[in-house]
Amino acid sequence: MDHESDEVLDAVGPRLRALRRDRGITLAALAAATGVSESTLSRLESGQRRVTLELLLPLARTYGVPLDDLVGAPPTGDPRIHLKPIRRFGMTFVPLSRRPGGVHAFKMIIPAQPKPLEPTPQTHEGFEWLYVLNGRLRLVLGERDLTLPPGEAAEFDTSLPHWLGSADGGAVELLILFGLQGVHSHVRTGAHRSSHGGSPR
Repeated sequence: MDHESDEVLDAVGPRLRALRRDRGITLAALAAATGVSESTLSRLESGQRRVTLELLLPLARTYGVPLDDLVGAPPTGDPRIHLKPIRRFGMTFVPLSRRPGGVHAFKMIIPAQPKPLEPTPQTHEGFEWLYVLNGRLRLVLGERDLTLPPGEAAEFDTSLPHWLGSADGGAVELLILFGLQGVHSHVRTGAHRSSHGGSPR
């Protein structure tokens, strides 16, 4: 991780603490609202725990602020969009939406690897829709092991164990829409397609 990214992440903890105190919210109340433990929130604010996308999303929803506000807002008055990438587990997430709550959009970049990684499925609250832009995506979803080429899409409940990676070791770029439980994407199709994949038409 480069020096600039380290500085961005190091500034998140103090920003979270200042925001919570400005709102007059206790750690206990914030834990109850976000589902994140008090100890984890305390470590985030003190800089002892690095931020992740899963931790920032519920905080942004609870505070009712755009995700970018938690990781550093662009200069006031600058009409350009300053995207702040989030790096997690060797992958890069670029936030594409700034609307608090609802569905959040990201561009996800999986770098090329000398050899394909071993899947490590995770679960979390929410619903996810993805669309492969470049490369071949490997999607492990529960007992299913799928390969999605460019132009393929998938949507799934993230409470199911899932993992995203490269199918052949090459770089992969995809778009992701992440929403709260029960928030589904609506895609018009020429015919019924199963929920594990299919290109929008």
